Amino acid sequence: RSPKGLSHSPWAVKKISKQCDKTSKNLYEQRLNVEAKILKKLQHPNIVGYRAFTKSKDGSLCLAMEYGGDKSLNDLIEARNENGLGPFPAAIILKVALHMARGLKYLHNEKKILHGDIKSSNVVINGDFETIKICDVGVSLHLDENMTVNDPEASYIGTESWKPKEALDDGKVITDKADIYAFGLTLWEMMALSIPHLNLPEDGGEEDTFEEEDFDEDAYYEALGTRPALNMEELDDSYHKVIELFYLCTSEDPKERPSSAQIVEALEAEGVQ
Repeated sequence: RSPKGLSHSPWAVKKISKQCDKTSKNLYEQRLNVEAKILKKLQHPNIVGYRAFTKSKDGSLCLAMEYGGDKSLNDLIEARNENGLGPFPAAIILKVALHMARGLKYLHNEKKILHGDIKSSNVVINGDFETIKICDVGVSLHLDENMTVNDPEASYIGTESWKPKEALDDGKVITDKADIYAFGLTLWEMMALSIPHLNLPEDGGEEDTFEEEDFDEDAYYEALGTRPALNMEELDDSYHKVIELFYLCTSEDPKERPSSAQIVEALEAEGVQ
């Protein structure tokens, strides 16, 4: 918990595992340094807040952050899938969408930062969706006044299944819309309860095992950067706005995707809280 007199909110601490090899340790330390510098400048209710950057007793670097919740959105998706509960209610998905979009609007418009790794595991949830916060800005990139990453040394890292087309091809321009594609796939995760493009066999019981040859690697790589299909039989009329937003955000052409500010404006106009 927080030191006496500073804050009453609990802390979450990110540190590098001692089991990492030297090369990985150096890379992760570099990213943790970057994340600490960026996080220190951010203050928004939908972004996990900075608390301290220090060394532990064993010499490991530690980034102390605001405690955003004990579960990531990915944890909740996996639990819902394991319990056979089907897609999250549309109202919950829209609430997550609005709060994430507000965080992205702050990063993009006010701080000129591309998050660069939006996905369900980088969204922390407190309680019954009482608070929704984006975390992990360690691979973020600077945006210029045109919302473009123009640093020739900059590299979009992201996570493969959430990468847009423009981040998969060398030499393509990366803009704020790269975050929007990944945001759209995060909404898809809440409906499909699975990892984008990773079409694994249905779990048919304890006797079923997943063999490596069951994975269609060619189909997976072909699907990256595209819009994954939805099981429309599981989605009733209440999901209309969610599906519409998902479709807009996952266009392969970044210019056709809405900005984070446009998403916030549209959802607030619909009365989403």
